[in-house]
Amino acid sequence: MTYLIALDQGTTSSRALLIDAHGAVKAVAQRPFEQHFPQPGWVEHDPFDILESQIAVLLELMETQGMSAQDIAALGITNQRETTIVWDARTGLPFGNAIVWQCRRTAPIIEDLCSSPDVRERIIATTGLVPDAYFSASKIKWILDNVEGAREAADAGFARFGTVDTWLMYNLTGGAVHATDYTNASRTMLFDIHKGVWDEGLCDLFGVPTSMLPDVRPSAADFGKTAIAIPALALSESCPCSLAAAQQSIFESIPANIPICGVAGDQQAALFGHLATRPGEAKNTYGTGCFLLMHTGNKAIASHNNLVTTIAASAPGTTGIEYALEGSVFMAGALIQWLRDELQLIESAAETEELANSVPDSAGVYVVPAFTGLGAPYWDADARGAIYGLTRGAGRAHIARACLEALAYQVADLVAAMEDDCGQRLETLAVDGGACKNNFLMQFQADLLGSVIARPSNVETTALGAAYLAGLFCGFWEDIEQIRKLHAIEAEFSPTMEAAQRQELLAGWADCVSRTKSVRD
Repeated sequence: MTYLIALDQGTTSSRALLIDAHGAVKAVAQRPFEQHFPQPGWVEHDPFDILESQIAVLLELMETQGMSAQDIAALGITNQRETTIVWDARTGLPFGNAIVWQCRRTAPIIEDLCSSPDVRERIIATTGLVPDAYFSASKIKWILDNVEGAREAADAGFARFGTVDTWLMYNLTGGAVHATDYTNASRTMLFDIHKGVWDEGLCDLFGVPTSMLPDVRPSAADFGKTAIAIPALALSESCPCSLAAAQQSIFESIPANIPICGVAGDQQAALFGHLATRPGEAKNTYGTGCFLLMHTGNKAIASHNNLVTTIAASAPGTTGIEYALEGSVFMAGALIQWLRDELQLIESAAETEELANSVPDSAGVYVVPAFTGLGAPYWDADARGAIYGLTRGAGRAHIARACLEALAYQVADLVAAMEDDCGQRLETLAVDGGACKNNFLMQFQADLLGSVIARPSNVETTALGAAYLAGLFCGFWEDIEQIRKLHAIEAEFSPTMEAAQRQELLAGWADCVSRTKSVRD
């Protein structure tokens, strides 16, 4: 029997998952790596920490399961998006640390280059993204302008840029493949999502030579094969990254000739992992924040509600590029962590479900968790969190329930924005992430949306998405309909709330959000 391996390279850890022909996860290996915060608002990763941790879990998984390269049909890769690495093709060595998607150091670059309404509108129209330091373009510029030797190497044609998927593939293939997929390219703010090419005008705006940029391929495609030789083994005293992380013994143990056939950024991989591949189908990930994506087919819908348009991962043989609308909120699981760690009202996140069910309602309490501003669809960076409706009768259970309800209200705002942009009602929302295990939250979410919430039996949807893409391309599965037959739903939550009550609750939330904004409506 052969298997697939999904490499899931996240913001705080790298994982490898072994997946069989039934779509079941048979084994998992995981390794965290160090986060670097050199200045307030700056976030970095050592590229060798990323590479070493990912290779280590791949080897651990294969060794513990007694497998060789011949047992693996293909690798799929999913990754933290936007995080930026620039390296020298002559040595394989990075120009400094990776600038992580969370890093805000390049906000002044965005302010300087994108403040003109014409530039802003051009970026939105071309890339589907709202100009922000979150995306890769300004991060590349910062590295070229601030790291010694980077600009010179770029001008001479020797510098290479990649998001994390590209860095992994470049090294796993022995430097043979410098490529990315459509989903990751669409998060750089340099990619024309309509034409499917790098935009030379935007590259000029950010001072990025096109020679740096990777080849862009569909998410299910030939991305080469693993090779024993690692370009970054040409280490020297001048290496700007941690030499301790580059453990030659680990790098030299990579099994050769495993095809890499599927690549997608984490949120698009999760959308595909839910098999939400048809227009109007959507998924929400309840993580530290929330990421909601709705598939829009071959139509790139321009949002009028402050959402972003992005490219969706597609099965092999799909005609044209497929798209999704995406919205994110900043505080989801992080709000429950605050309830536990700062307020100390609970000892564990699981406790919130029992507390929420112990009272009939929140007693009029609303929590607007704008701790770091309001995300989509409001985008108010200066808003700050607040609790409304407190009375003498409000207790611990009411506040815990209001915090859970806040997650659902924020998702309801995103769904309403997407329905308005698409002109299509959401019938079912697929869910994943830690908080989707909370049955109270899932039922309340169904009630607020008036839609069915579907929680799959296997919530490893991000890794599954990468595996599905790889498996479909290499023939592990015949087609996506075969995979649909394997996809089991563990629980469905149907709305039971009366429409009048729903509207009353949503109106109360809208009033509280309005009072929280830095500029009142």
